[in-house]
Amino acid sequence: MAKADYYEVLGVSKTASDDEIKSAFRKSAKKYHPDLHPDDKVCEAKFKELNEAYEVLSDKEKRAKYDQFGHAAFEQGAGGGAYNYGGGFGGGFGGFSDIFDTMFGGGFGSSRRNPNGPVDGNDLQYNLTISFEEAAEGVRKEILIPREENCKTCSGSGAKAGTKPQKCTVCGGSGQVRVQQNTMFGSFASLHACDACSGTGTIIKDPCPDCKGKGRVTKSTRIVVNVPAGIDNGQSIPMRGQGEHGKRGGQNGDLYVVIKVKPHKLFTRRGYDLYLDMSVPVTTALLGGEIQVPTLNGTVKYNVPEGTQPNTTFRLKEQGVKRLNGSGRGDLFVKAVIQLPKKLNDEQRSLVKKLAESLGDKVNDSKPTKRGIFDKFKDQR
Repeated sequence: MAKADYYEVLGVSKTASDDEIKSAFRKSAKKYHPDLHPDDKVCEAKFKELNEAYEVLSDKEKRAKYDQFGHAAFEQGAGGGAYNYGGGFGGGFGGFSDIFDTMFGGGFGSSRRNPNGPVDGNDLQYNLTISFEEAAEGVRKEILIPREENCKTCSGSGAKAGTKPQKCTVCGGSGQVRVQQNTMFGSFASLHACDACSGTGTIIKDPCPDCKGKGRVTKSTRIVVNVPAGIDNGQSIPMRGQGEHGKRGGQNGDLYVVIKVKPHKLFTRRGYDLYLDMSVPVTTALLGGEIQVPTLNGTVKYNVPEGTQPNTTFRLKEQGVKRLNGSGRGDLFVKAVIQLPKKLNDEQRSLVKKLAESLGDKVNDSKPTKRGIFDKFKDQR
């Protein structure tokens, strides 16, 4: 089967510059690389074809011969016989990422980070449980946070007092070593973390006794949290710089205090407003009168109007929750739950009967009889 034209394989014209040829190969090689298409014979064959075309067209002498004689210029050994594909695409080099990090400047959009550069500390989260009243009015709390900090004894260097880390002689302090690799593309050099210093660029001969050479210690630190009035369940308080310490001059992480509010036995909160179901005697509802209403700051008096109907809701202004980072408070909404007597004596029955007659209501004149235990049992069936 006749071989395809090398220029057509790379998708360039015969007058393409060296940079255009290189760019075309890079683009296609990434697309068809076998590491991205395992066990795909079509992609494997296409990748071989691309590599063969680039090997010829990227070399000035080979390209000149190809332009003059075509594929015949390499039929005696300079062509297909020069490529050893017997080992497949995984054994010839250190894998897709190694070869493309070197050849294509970091692979698919990745970037190398200086191993000795600053590293920011991690953010932390702490769940703080407070009472309903504390959430409404604000409170000052002290919490204990376990976090990684820079060792004060060695100032984070990891070296014993009076000494300092030594530059790694293997990598010269860079934290990286260059590794030469022979691949189907040719001979390439790639950078890897130095094993001698674990990529830090320094060797600690006399480690700090407190942090054992790590430069970091785990400590439980007391932090004061000012919980603002009006905060609600599930909201968080950010505390900048109170997370784990950064490394080598990196910024400290942040601490997020997540608020968990205990429920109240009387009040229900909706935003900054409070809601309360309150029992009101039937006589107070009928005739009107004063009741004592509980609030977050004690009890207040409220005059129930005459003829108040069941489930009527009264609004007490400014008796709710303080507004978060603002002025004023929400309101308290009180629903009247009319309290009826469960039993009446003869005198009370007579009075209620007279009231009913005056209102034109029908009254059951028969006096309720006492019910026995068997009657109650029937009711339950």
